[in-house]
Amino acid sequence: MSNSSSITQFLLLSFADTRDLQLLHFWLFLSIYLAALLGNGLIITAVACDHRLHTPMYFFLLNLSFIDLGTVSTTLPKAMANSLWNTRAISYAGCALQLFLFVFLIVAEYCLLTVMAYDRYIAICKPLHYGTVLGSRACVHMAAAAWGTSFLYALLHTANTFSIPLCKGNALDQFFCEIPQILKLSCSHSYLSEVGLLVVSGCLILMCFVFIVLSYVQIFRAVLRIPSQQGRHKAFSMCLPHLSVVSLFVSTGMFAYLKPPSISSRSLDLVVALLYSVIPPAVNPLIYSMRNQELKDALKKLIQSVVFQQQHLLPTSLHK
Repeated sequence: MSNSSSITQFLLLSFADTRDLQLLHFWLFLSIYLAALLGNGLIITAVACDHRLHTPMYFFLLNLSFIDLGTVSTTLPKAMANSLWNTRAISYAGCALQLFLFVFLIVAEYCLLTVMAYDRYIAICKPLHYGTVLGSRACVHMAAAAWGTSFLYALLHTANTFSIPLCKGNALDQFFCEIPQILKLSCSHSYLSEVGLLVVSGCLILMCFVFIVLSYVQIFRAVLRIPSQQGRHKAFSMCLPHLSVVSLFVSTGMFAYLKPPSISSRSLDLVVALLYSVIPPAVNPLIYSMRNQELKDALKKLIQSVVFQQQHLLPTSLHK
């Protein structure tokens, strides 16, 4: 038995005991991490460099890509290092920082997806007011509200979680520091304050979810009233990427935190954590670029300009 004052480090879940499987996990995580870095990095660069993408929708997409980069950078590097160096340890301060950053970024993504649903609602249901309702100042204010709310939320949860006495060791059945896993180490009944905070948070999350659903109900009603098939197709193309990202994010997150304890197991918790914390940041760029012709054109232009510069520099270097 131990208490939180004597804990100097936590032990994260070991993926495998054999060296070959540990290296396999390292290369798998590295591939996912590089895919997320490449996809989100391309979107950030394309939106920043192409003036045609300086619109509210792409401004929020830019923020989403930054969040996805931060999310995978919070969890995967430590998991890769543990697999590569055959260790499980993470310091107490490192665990607190990782938990804070993870909660901050996950909540920021959810808030931003809610704001993006409002953006799509105004664009389709009230297109004549789009420029006035979602001006540059309004977009900055909404993005700042999402980031600020997430920061305070994460700070509150992190402070509350690490103020709880821990009496059941320091081993976490997860590859990163996660609130439910830390609560499993708490003393009897000492975790109730954090559970109460999670219940309040659940109510707020439910309100955002209802707002997203109601927004899309209005959007689909407006789309179905569009007389031309081409107009309906264009409207659906604007909404489907965001709706797909929301569905992936919400479904995996809800299953992770609302699944019955009777079906909970170490392997299932690991798979679900991967689904909601690692897969969306890597897949989101692909989802947004598949049906978005403007973004496709911007990415194509960006890649062509990079290739052209490399070809232009190559003869110069050979000449030298």
